[in-house]
Amino acid sequence: MTQSRTIELIAPSGYPPDPAAIERAVARLREAGHTVRGVEAAARRYQRFGGTDAERAGDLNGLADPSRPLPDVALAVRGGYGAVRILPALDYDGLARRLADQPVALVGHSDFTAIQLALLARCGLTTFGGPMLGMHFGAETPSAFTMDHFWQALTAPSFTLEVEAAQTGPIEARGTLWGGNLSTIVSLVGTPYMPHVDGGILFLEDVNEQPFRIERMIYQLHLAGVLARQRAIVLGEFSGIKAYDYDNGYGLAAVVEQIRSVTGIPVVVGLPFGHIDDIVTLPVGAKAHLIVHERGFRLTLSGHPHLR
Repeated sequence: MTQSRTIELIAPSGYPPDPAAIERAVARLREAGHTVRGVEAAARRYQRFGGTDAERAGDLNGLADPSRPLPDVALAVRGGYGAVRILPALDYDGLARRLADQPVALVGHSDFTAIQLALLARCGLTTFGGPMLGMHFGAETPSAFTMDHFWQALTAPSFTLEVEAAQTGPIEARGTLWGGNLSTIVSLVGTPYMPHVDGGILFLEDVNEQPFRIERMIYQLHLAGVLARQRAIVLGEFSGIKAYDYDNGYGLAAVVEQIRSVTGIPVVVGLPFGHIDDIVTLPVGAKAHLIVHERGFRLTLSGHPHLR
């Protein structure tokens, strides 16, 4: 039985298109004994966003307010688009003061990557790439895999992921785990919200992007000098790819080989993370130890905030 937690909903990006999923998610969390705050954030609408820019920034800046009790988990309602619009409005100093030594988990993925990388760059805060309220907690049948990994990552001081997926050969690397949604990461290159990570292990995922677009975005990271500072690249799911005759056999596997050849950096495949039902939860900014063999890999993570 999972210990009862206080979960605060935040909507830094789009509004949820399926209100029924939100109702299911909130009801399930409450039935499990959790306290759910900020439900109004999931009901806000402004154009295609989950509220005005000020409202959405306020969700996060509220965590810096010392007069308000901190939640155990700040959970993103959904992704979409909009987080980049509020990056200049975030109270980075206040968030650093309030959260630096607190076991509070900020969780989301997709467009939430912009928030995560900005907090890492400006505050040094570790957050979590993981499930979101509507897609995962509000699914008609929530994934036991996703929920088990979620609570393990948030409550354990260290944990290890074991993945079976054919690889090119043995690799061992240690460094800071960081990354997330590829197109969102690329949008931050050259901005003060892009963390400068040396000796990192960079994980990437995306949705509805064709192989040539994926390669082009990874090339941007390469040509900008970001990849040269990494010890390994770990690829998650790139769901929604469609095959076209014009590709003439060029697909994601060809992209992987091209990136390996031009960067000389190990590229690991098969991480269960992205716009899929069964995802792991990853601490963005944690210490990582990656061991790769021909049949799969082991990723051990530590040094992240964890609930007690």
